[in-house]
Amino acid sequence: MSSLTEKDRAIVQLLLNTGTCPRCILRFCCVGSQTVYRHPYKDLMKDLKDFLKNNQEKEDMVCFDIVDPPCKRIRLEDTEEGPDDANHNGTLQQIPSVNDENTAMENSAVEVCNVCLGILQEFCEVDFVKKVCQKVNSADYQFTSFVFSVSLPPQLSVRERAAWLLVKQEMGKLGLSLAKDDIVPLKEAYKWIIHPQLSEELGVPADGKALFEVSVVFAHPETDEECHFLATACPDCFKPAKNKQSVFTRMAVIKALEKIKEEDFLKHFPCPPCSPKNLCVALEIQCNNGAVFVAGRYNKYSRNLPQTPWIIDGERKLESSVEELISEHLMAAFKADSFNFSSSGREDVDVRTLGNGRPFAIELVNPRRIHFTAEEMKGLQQTINNSSDKIKVRDLQLVTREAIGRMKEGEEEKTKTYSALIWTDRAIQKEDIAFLDDIKELKLDQKTPLRVLHRRPLAVRCRIIHTMKSEYIDEHHFRLHLKTQAGTYIKEFVHGDFGRTKPNVGSLLN
Repeated sequence: MSSLTEKDRAIVQLLLNTGTCPRCILRFCCVGSQTVYRHPYKDLMKDLKDFLKNNQEKEDMVCFDIVDPPCKRIRLEDTEEGPDDANHNGTLQQIPSVNDENTAMENSAVEVCNVCLGILQEFCEVDFVKKVCQKVNSADYQFTSFVFSVSLPPQLSVRERAAWLLVKQEMGKLGLSLAKDDIVPLKEAYKWIIHPQLSEELGVPADGKALFEVSVVFAHPETDEECHFLATACPDCFKPAKNKQSVFTRMAVIKALEKIKEEDFLKHFPCPPCSPKNLCVALEIQCNNGAVFVAGRYNKYSRNLPQTPWIIDGERKLESSVEELISEHLMAAFKADSFNFSSSGREDVDVRTLGNGRPFAIELVNPRRIHFTAEEMKGLQQTINNSSDKIKVRDLQLVTREAIGRMKEGEEEKTKTYSALIWTDRAIQKEDIAFLDDIKELKLDQKTPLRVLHRRPLAVRCRIIHTMKSEYIDEHHFRLHLKTQAGTYIKEFVHGDFGRTKPNVGSLLN
């Protein structure tokens, strides 16, 4: 059984006097029972008023009908002096006496909480929950559980600090202390209230590990500038960032509040914080599904098709690519926002990929549909294969993120098999190329080829030709079958790339 006791009376009356909502009062009383916060707002206010009206000497003043264990963390102060009695050089505003219960009753009707700015008031009600769920349902996502995240205005941290200093001073008068970490975090209390309502409305459980996320971004324009004094007091905490619209991020504000001295804080910010005129606003209600990964193997039969879009200086060189021919069908089926294509190696635009095909994977970002049966994946594979004669895919399947990493592991240690048709300037006989068959584990030094230098860093890469087998055709042509280390530039090994690959077929024949 968790309850407010006589030692909570001063906090309750003090915060009611200054315009704090019942749920924030429970937070500052360190009530850790989730069930209490879910009680209707009016009932909580009535319970607090009844608590103040009862006999002060009675220890257990008001009991809430709950089963959760208590979470009281207020500690007796060991030192003789009460904390913050002198309030340093700052100023605590004069507030009505904590013994004036009539004043507490009158001020408890303040419309917007001076600490949470209405987060634990209007935004815990059924109407807002339904608004969130309508947004989720209209987005047409597939999900079996959800995680709820909330972004709060950074100035809430400033207001909470001011309220804590006020309560801490009052506790000091009673020989008690209240650590900042003892207060139930606003975000945690809000989730305690909102999770069961969202679960009931959406029909699925809340799960901190769920891939489907429902997020709400709150703002309070009326008090946006309340953080600005911290930039003067702690300039090192507020540094511009390219991806941030404002330097006053929540983390920057929290960092500054940890550094600023209490007396300096009280010089710049009212304590208790003043009551706002307006509630917070929900700027955004967003949904996002975790990425889905699809993997398989592709064969490429065209000698005029790049693996990825071929764009140089903003100009597209060819109309399509392997990546696009596969991904356009996956994007449509999964209803994703975007995708990321990866593969185990790559081939040149004019090189075919035969045999079992090259392993590839596609990350589908924020997909609306995530559940596919094995038969549906086979059907999707057939759709891709029927759409073009330039490529074919096989073994199309849903995989985990970890599987993508394994695809990349040991990429350069793999062995690749190639077939190259070679033309020679001088006439050759079969005997002239027979020696190539006897060469094993030939080590190459390959400078970045001139043809890829615009997109690859200049470096010398060591590669190995494991085996070669020549096939004589005529005086100026022969075919060379090679087994090589993955990542070997085959064309450059054949023609030498102006001496950038050593040795090469040209130098071996000469």
